[in-house]
Amino acid sequence: MRDTAVLIALGGNAISPQGEEGNITQQFDHTRETMRGLTRALRGRFARVVLTHGNGPQIGNIMLRSELAAPQVYPLPLDTCVSDSEGGMGYMIQQVLYNVLREEEPAAPPRVACVLTQIVVRPDDPMWRNPTKFIGRFYGEEEARQLAAARGWTMREDAGRGWRRVVPSPAPVEIIETAAVRALLERNFYVIAAGGGGIPVMCDEAGRLRGVEAVIDKDLASALLASNLGIGLLVILTGVDAVALDYGKPAQRFISRMTSAQTRRHLDKGQFPAGSMGPKIQAALNFLAAGGQRVIITSPASLALALEGQAGTRIEA
Repeated sequence: MRDTAVLIALGGNAISPQGEEGNITQQFDHTRETMRGLTRALRGRFARVVLTHGNGPQIGNIMLRSELAAPQVYPLPLDTCVSDSEGGMGYMIQQVLYNVLREEEPAAPPRVACVLTQIVVRPDDPMWRNPTKFIGRFYGEEEARQLAAARGWTMREDAGRGWRRVVPSPAPVEIIETAAVRALLERNFYVIAAGGGGIPVMCDEAGRLRGVEAVIDKDLASALLASNLGIGLLVILTGVDAVALDYGKPAQRFISRMTSAQTRRHLDKGQFPAGSMGPKIQAALNFLAAGGQRVIITSPASLALALEGQAGTRIEA
């Protein structure tokens, strides 16, 4: 599959841009816009496509609804909330993509499928003791402190944009449904998988799975899935056209190409903070170390040009 397949990890802005309420109508509208641009950029390039997506705003809202409704209905654990977001967002992307493909090629029946994806994490992962994954909406500092006191949440400032809840984000180590995704790819389906980083589970000594209270980073899960499938190209779509050094500073400069070694040096020097570009860079390094050929980081609007090598940031071993 190395020459004919691609995994594209959709960032949150592709579905829920900042500054909007993010209601279902808006999410469908933005998904439709993203899918149209994506299919045009990919047309004629790849026979097999896997899509992953984030779920930060959605999982936060699902959890908030569960907590507000607690006096009347049972609460939902975090892994179930993740599964709800993966299924609901997967349905939305699947339906929109089906309709877009049907509009563009009426004679060819679209093949689109969403796979609910369970991803194994380790019980000894250090992230259990250090929650870092931002979920949900932004709050002012005072409201964040009140929520932390009232609900036991861990709240942190998110890149100067406000305060958000943080939860454990252990590293993904195994994807249970890899074979199912591979079978669909071999029949040329567009496959939506590992939504929101996948449903976090642990495996006991007897091989039984159980959900755990965590959120797995979407880009790390995407890199692992692409590696498991033998896909050579990982595309990470985000809110900027390319990776920058000294981001937000007077010396800011965008990088068009980097090697793994150069990327690692920049990461070690603190160029890519954990709360923004850091996980994407780490995902790229993981993917290349596992045998991947190249990673492209860019925005949805620049995808077509990035695939031609005329935009975005390309990282190769």
